[in-house]
Amino acid sequence: MRMNLLLSALLCASVSSLTAQTKVSPAIPRDERIEQKVETLLKKMTLDEKIGQMTELAIDVITKRGNPADGFQIDEAMLDSVIRKYKVGSILNVPLGVAQTKEKWEAIIRRIQEKSMKEIGIPCIYGVDQIHGTTYTLGGTFFPQGINMAATFNRALVREGSRISAYETKAGSIPWTYAPVLDLGRDPRWPRMWENYGEDSYVNAEMGRESVLGFQGDAPNHIGKTRVAATLKHYMGYGVPVSGKDRTPSSITLQDMREKHFAPFLEGIKAGALSVMVNSAMNNGLPFHANYELLTKWLKEDLQWDGMIVTDWADINNLYTRDKIAADKKEAIKLAINAGIDMSMDPYSWNFCTLLKELVEEGEVPMSRIDDAVRRVLRLKYRLGLFETPDYRHQEFPLFGSPEHAAAALQAAEESMVLLKNEDRLLPLTQGKRLLITGPNANSMRTLNGGWSYSWQGDRADACAADYNTILESFTAKFGADNIVYEPGVTYKARGNWWEENTPEIEKAVEAAAGVDYIVACIGENSYCETPGNLTNLFLSPNQLDLVKALAATGKPVILILNEGRPRILNEIEPLSKAVVNIMLPGNYGGDALANLVAGDANFSGKMPYTYPKEINSLNTYDYKPSENVDRMEGAYNYDAVLSVQWAFGYGLSYTSYAYSNLRVDKSSFTDDDVLTFTVDVTNTGTRAGKESVLLFSSDLVASLTPDIRRLRAFEKVSLQPGETKTVTLKVKASDLAFVGYDGKWILEKGDFRMQAGNQTLNVTCAETRKWETANK
Repeated sequence: MRMNLLLSALLCASVSSLTAQTKVSPAIPRDERIEQKVETLLKKMTLDEKIGQMTELAIDVITKRGNPADGFQIDEAMLDSVIRKYKVGSILNVPLGVAQTKEKWEAIIRRIQEKSMKEIGIPCIYGVDQIHGTTYTLGGTFFPQGINMAATFNRALVREGSRISAYETKAGSIPWTYAPVLDLGRDPRWPRMWENYGEDSYVNAEMGRESVLGFQGDAPNHIGKTRVAATLKHYMGYGVPVSGKDRTPSSITLQDMREKHFAPFLEGIKAGALSVMVNSAMNNGLPFHANYELLTKWLKEDLQWDGMIVTDWADINNLYTRDKIAADKKEAIKLAINAGIDMSMDPYSWNFCTLLKELVEEGEVPMSRIDDAVRRVLRLKYRLGLFETPDYRHQEFPLFGSPEHAAAALQAAEESMVLLKNEDRLLPLTQGKRLLITGPNANSMRTLNGGWSYSWQGDRADACAADYNTILESFTAKFGADNIVYEPGVTYKARGNWWEENTPEIEKAVEAAAGVDYIVACIGENSYCETPGNLTNLFLSPNQLDLVKALAATGKPVILILNEGRPRILNEIEPLSKAVVNIMLPGNYGGDALANLVAGDANFSGKMPYTYPKEINSLNTYDYKPSENVDRMEGAYNYDAVLSVQWAFGYGLSYTSYAYSNLRVDKSSFTDDDVLTFTVDVTNTGTRAGKESVLLFSSDLVASLTPDIRRLRAFEKVSLQPGETKTVTLKVKASDLAFVGYDGKWILEKGDFRMQAGNQTLNVTCAETRKWETANK
C-alpha cells in the first residue's frame, strides 16, 4: 500500500513537472481589473446585447441617401435600428467609398458613440483599413505599401510608420486598424502581393512585430491616446492560392502552414496584437472561417491568446453561397461561431443577430461560446479605453500631416526602392542633361499609391493627392523644367478597368526622344485591390513592351522605372535598358524619393523582398527545394542552379560597393537552447556613403525531410561612410534552425548547417537531436 502511494506520488510529481514545463503563459498578460469589468458587464447583458457585440456592419447601412455632393450624412432612423434595436457593437469602412477629413471622421464617430453609450452603455468600435499610413483620412501621411517596407529591411522604419499611422488615425477618433498584412507574397500572380512584407516568413514576422508595436505600443492592456488596436491579417496562408487568383483555394501542407505561414502571426501575437482577421479562402477544402483547429486550437488555446477574431468581408455568407459547406446562412453562422469566430463582418444585414439568437435558443451554439466571444470583444474595448474616452478631439493631435511625419515617409520611400541594374554606372544622372519622361505611370499619383489609397481601388488618388508630386513633377522640380520633356506614349483609361489602356501614341514618344539625352520609362501597373486585381497574363502589357522597344531603338539610354504591385514579366525589354529601378508602390512621396535617388542626392539601399520571375513557367521563391534548381546570379549566392529568375530575393545594387569579410560565430557546436552569435565585417569600398542590409542565411545540409536550399535567419541594416568598416552582429536562436517534421512536430536534428552572409560562409554543427512535443517551440 505504501509502495503504491509512493508510486502514485512520483507519477503525480512527474506529470506536474511535465505540465509545468509545457504550460504556456498568456500571450497577453492578464489584467485583473479589466477582467473584473468584463465579467461584471457580461453578467448584466441580455442575449440580444451579447450577439449585437459580435456583429459588425458597414457604414453604408447607416448612410443617408441623397446627393453625394452634400457629403456624408448619418441616417438617424437606420442608426437607431442598428444600435438601439440590434445592439450592434462595431461599424467599419469609409463613408461614400472615399477618404474623409479628420474633422469629418471625428463628427461621424462622435455621433455613433453618443448613440451607442446612450442606448446600450457600451461604446462602438470603429475599424478601417489604414494599411500604409493614414490612407482613409484626407491630409494624412501615406507611407509606402507593405512590400516596399519589406524592401527597406529596416525594422525601425516599419515601427515608426505604424506609430505615425496610429497617431493620425486616432486624430479622427478611429481606434482600430485592419493592419498589418502578414500573408506571404509567394505567388506573383496573386493580386494582394503588395500588401504584405514579401515572400519570406522571417521578414514578415519581424516587420509584423514592429508594426504591431508601432500601432499599439508595448502595453497591450492599455492602448494609449495616440495608439490603435492592430489586426493581424489574413489568418493564414492567403498568399498562395493554387490558381493565383484572390480568394481561391490553397493546398498548403501541415509543415508549411506551421513553419512558414503561421510564423508571422505567432510573432505578432507574442508582440501583443489584439485582434486577428481570417483568410477569406480555404485550404485543402476547408474554409478558414470554419476551421476549429486553426482558429481555436492553434491561435486561442495553444497560445493562450485572449484577443478577438473577426471575419473578413461577408465571409460567413461565403460558407454557403460560395463554398457550399452549409445549406444556408444560419448553418454557416453555426459553423463559423463554433469554430472560433468572435465577430462577424456581415457587413450589410443584421439578420446575423436574429439567426445567431435562434441557434443559441436551439442549443446549436452553446452560451459558453457566446460568452467567450463577447468577453473578447469587451476586453478589446476596455483595453482601448473606449468606455472612458469613446472619441477624441482632432485638435489634440497637432502633428497630424506634419513635416516630421512627411520626412519619415520620404525616408521610407527612399530606402524601399531597389536598383536592379546600372550598366556603365549610368546612374546617378548629372544635372543639365535632358530627359524624356514617358510611360503610363509617369504622371500618376494613383499608380504610386496602389489600392487602399483614399478609396478601395485607389482610383481617387489623383484627385485626393493633388498636393503631392508625380514622378514627372518631382523630376521637373529636381532637374529643371527646361530639361524635361513629357510624352507618355501609353496611358491608362481614366474610367476603364485598371488594366485597360488607351490607343497608344508611341510614335509621339519616339519623336520626343530625338532631343533628349536619356529616356526615363515609367511602366508597370495601374492601381487595383483584392479580387478585381486578378489577371490571366503576368507579362507586362503589349503596349508598354512596344513602347520600350521603340524607344530603345532610338539609341538613347533607357532607364526603366518599375511601378507595380507585383512583378510583371519583362524579359523582352530588360536587355534593352541601361538601368532598372523597382519602386513598387512607394506612396505619396514616391516621386520625390525617386528623383532624389536618380539625381544622387540619396543612395539606393533597398533589396528585393520577393523573387522576380523571368519566365511565366518559372515562378519560384528563394527558399526552394534542391531539385528545383534556380539559376545562380550575381549577388544572390545560390548554388547548383538552372531555373531562371530575373532578380533574386535579397538582390539590390547601390551607388557604392561593399565587401564582406571575417564571418565568425561564438560557438561552432550547439544544442537547441543555445543562441548563436554571428559577426561579419562589412566595408564600404566605394566613394559614397550608403546603407547595407546584411542578410544571414542558413542551409540545413542533411535532414529527414528534404530541406529548403536556404532560409533567411537574421538581418541588420548598417550605415557606412566611404572606407568605413563595421562589425555587424547577427543573433540566431538555435531552435530557429528546427523544422516541422512529417509527423507535424518541431525537430532540430543533429548535423551540419552552412551559414552565409554576402560571399562569406561557415559551418556550424548541431550536437544532438531535439523533438518538441508542444505545438510551438
